[in-house]
Amino acid sequence: MPQLSDRKANFKSLKLLFLSTPVGPLGTGLGGGVELTLQNMAQELMRRDHQVQIVAPAGSKLAGLPIAQIAGNLQSSAQTQGRDAPIVLPANSVLGNMWEYAYQQQDQYDVLINFAYDWLPFYLTPFFAKPIAHLVSMGSLTEAMDTVIAQTLDRFPGTIGVHSRAQADTFAFGNRCRILSNGLDLSLYQFQPEPANYLGWVGRIAPEKGVEDAIVAAHQCQIPLKIWGAMPNPDYWQQICQTDADFSYGGFLPTDQLQAELRSCRGLLMTPKWIEAFGNVAIEALACGVPVISYRRGGPAEIVQHGKTGWLVEPDSIEGLVEAIERLDEIDRHTCRQQAESQYSMQAMGDRVEAWIRDMLVVI
Repeated sequence: MPQLSDRKANFKSLKLLFLSTPVGPLGTGLGGGVELTLQNMAQELMRRDHQVQIVAPAGSKLAGLPIAQIAGNLQSSAQTQGRDAPIVLPANSVLGNMWEYAYQQQDQYDVLINFAYDWLPFYLTPFFAKPIAHLVSMGSLTEAMDTVIAQTLDRFPGTIGVHSRAQADTFAFGNRCRILSNGLDLSLYQFQPEPANYLGWVGRIAPEKGVEDAIVAAHQCQIPLKIWGAMPNPDYWQQICQTDADFSYGGFLPTDQLQAELRSCRGLLMTPKWIEAFGNVAIEALACGVPVISYRRGGPAEIVQHGKTGWLVEPDSIEGLVEAIERLDEIDRHTCRQQAESQYSMQAMGDRVEAWIRDMLVVI
């Protein structure tokens, strides 16, 4: 692998404009894994002497990173929409305002990187003088999004990045997408060789994440379950709380507090009801030495090494979750940490992202 000095010699310092998701301010957790991905990517590229400016909804906070705060009404999450959903923008749309800002400021940057899974940035791409890279954060959800992403890819080859092969395969054009995976600042995650007697679940508290399955499985195994994550749907949570089981909700925590809790779990449960694009919480758990039990669905199925760093079970199988929980002690926690170090470091992610941008600029 080339040293950082070699890469600097072969890849000039770039001025990059990151445009965040418009579903919520950075730091609130409403943007899901996009928030952590954007933060880590920005930090790693800045470490490599690239200049990064972030554009995000007003109220965003990411320590040590420059953010242009844009006012406006937030965008609805794409997960709540059906296949034939129309394109909708609220009045005084923060998405529209962010991209108006980008249009006015584009001459100051070499490349714009879009993190929003929304129709408008793709539609606007041909009208910008500067190249735009799109990191798509979800699989195929609506016909309108599939169409506009495909049109962008046809006109600007190499500009569409995704997180996993499973995510790419949900699109008819998936074989033309660049698979980037993700990475973490592993120094922020402390390895814990001896766990406490509880299980963990981390994610946005929403129906597509399936936390109710984790609750049932943990209850059948008579092991307490600790849950962390943003809660955009309080009514859904109130329904879950009617369950007679031993679980607790610890809120949405910043990385330092989350890993302090997560690292003591016997295992992390991942119960997605949809195709997860990646699953940052899986690599966060592995970085702490925590085995991951996940449905064999989406990105997590590409992360977990079955029988080595966790267990993959058939989607929606409570029985499978229970059987895997009972086999957690067969997983070596040191092996979990080693996988995170070898595949999901910031350096590995930075190499992949730099190569993507470099190749994209050559094509364009």
